[in-house]
Amino acid sequence: MLEKAEQEQQKGKKRRRPDEDGGGRKRRGGGAGGEGPADGGRKRLDALSVGYFRRVGERLGEGFADEEEREMFVENVLSEVGGKAALVATDRTGSVTLQRLLPLSHPDRVGEVLAELGGASGSELKALCCDRCGGHVVESAVRQMSRTKGGITRVGGAEENRRIETTYLFFISEEGEGEGEGCGALEAQVLSLSQVVRDNGEDFIGHVHASHVVRTLLHVLAGCLGPPRAEPRPGGKDRSSAPPLTDFDAPPSFWYELRRLTETLMDNVHLSVTDASASAVFQTMLAVCHRKRPKLCKQLLKRIVAYLTSRGAAPGVSPLLVFLKDQASSRLVDTILQLSHKPLLRDLYQNHLRGQLVDLALHPIANFPVQRLTAAAAANQKLFPRVFDELVGGVEAILAAGHMGVIVQLAESCAASGERQAELMQCLLQAFHCAEPGSRHVCCLPLFLSLLTYEVYYHPRPAGGDAPTEVPLSSICYHGSRLVQALARFRERSQLLSSLRTLTPADLLTLATDPAGSHVLQALVTTSSDKGRGKILRRLEGQFVQMACSRLGSRVLEAIWSGASVSHRQNIAQELAGSETRLRADQFARHVWAKFALSHFLHRKAHWQEIQSGESKKKKMFSDILE
Repeated sequence: MLEKAEQEQQKGKKRRRPDEDGGGRKRRGGGAGGEGPADGGRKRLDALSVGYFRRVGERLGEGFADEEEREMFVENVLSEVGGKAALVATDRTGSVTLQRLLPLSHPDRVGEVLAELGGASGSELKALCCDRCGGHVVESAVRQMSRTKGGITRVGGAEENRRIETTYLFFISEEGEGEGEGCGALEAQVLSLSQVVRDNGEDFIGHVHASHVVRTLLHVLAGCLGPPRAEPRPGGKDRSSAPPLTDFDAPPSFWYELRRLTETLMDNVHLSVTDASASAVFQTMLAVCHRKRPKLCKQLLKRIVAYLTSRGAAPGVSPLLVFLKDQASSRLVDTILQLSHKPLLRDLYQNHLRGQLVDLALHPIANFPVQRLTAAAAANQKLFPRVFDELVGGVEAILAAGHMGVIVQLAESCAASGERQAELMQCLLQAFHCAEPGSRHVCCLPLFLSLLTYEVYYHPRPAGGDAPTEVPLSSICYHGSRLVQALARFRERSQLLSSLRTLTPADLLTLATDPAGSHVLQALVTTSSDKGRGKILRRLEGQFVQMACSRLGSRVLEAIWSGASVSHRQNIAQELAGSETRLRADQFARHVWAKFALSHFLHRKAHWQEIQSGESKKKKMFSDILE
């Protein structure tokens, strides 16, 4: 197909114009089929070939009747690619199509494609990886090493890891053996790519496109993979969280190659503090080694810290403070603080960060590593009190700077470690100007949620008097929600609950139906005792129907129901049952109606109470066992 398309293009060529050079190339700005100004004179796929691969992509989206038809189609397309793989890979349409074809191909076939892309000696891989389209194809090919039979798969973090047998339904041979036992060709090509990276380490890790190939290569050599770059990440605030990794059995040769590759990267450690792409490569190297090669990770951390702390700086100033305030190197330091073992973390604080945390927390860039240090210190009983004592003195200044992530992380670390909780609560009350007089304590929840001081939120009368004018709950912000959720995990949270019980039913409804506030209400109600939960539910009476008809409120209502006693459930059901028509017609409330078995409640109330009592006893029994 590609040869035919090229012949058609040659036939359609017109007489050479005088402004063309002897090689037949047009000047910059030439027409279709020539080289555009951004292509640097390289060859491009002709229009017919681009159309062909576009149709291939459309056909892949339609699906296939059976596996045999799909395999035949994929093989036919890859045979058309043969001989011109580099040209196809560097075209935008061809690159996208190849990325979709490679996961459907046998690993040996993927190895053949990668071998053609690299040329006889693999020398062409460097140029291909530096291409904005070709780099994606190389990444997709390397990722296919994870398709092995009976591998070890771990989903999520270390606490969620579990060993399961993975079974792949594709490419099962007549003997019944999976594809994972015959991927020697691809393994050899991955090792060849790693050799090219080691020979050109500085060029690879400093290039905006090639650095992504190196990061994928590190994942594959270590035996763990995240989602492909092409897949959309979930939106919202969780976008900054690390993507889940999936482990697989890497060949033994990869373990040795990973060590050699990390040694090469360490020879270029100076780039990690000046180049954002190189910094991302080093972050990936540390993350995968921490997950799969902990001892190697410790060695790498010590060497990187030794380099960072050995650079020149002003007399009496740690060079690490300079790197913490730099956009590129601060992310690397952030990763180091996250992955450091306890002795290294203590050394970093003792010799480089002690006495500087408040100033760093006020810096627009350095405040993020401070958050990471606070999170890491929560697991260290000796270090966290010292970090807390240093930061708590600057809480009000940090709030004024708008760096709420530091305050939220400090509260979360207090909740996780169980230390200094009362001190932080008192400090927050003072920062929001509701510590004195004591009557202002019941106003703390709206202030925390809105991140506004008492004077700004309530606008008290100038003549004095501490009784605030009634202000409807509003301006619930994300960081305020996170802060209250962390405070709700404290051992002593009576001030928050007292403040919650002073809210009007309308304010509670606003809280329950707000994207950020709904999480707060759920956390406070579910962590309360039965008596305290009953007081809150009495304040919510008359609002259950509107909560059930809300996308967010219905979820809060279900969470309240799951922890409510039988008497509380009966009160909720009694109110909801009076609006049967409305609830059954609402897209959210109809699920609440079914889950609460309200039809049963209306027509067979005694039986409904018996069922609810049985569920309550079961939950109490299991909670006693777990405790």
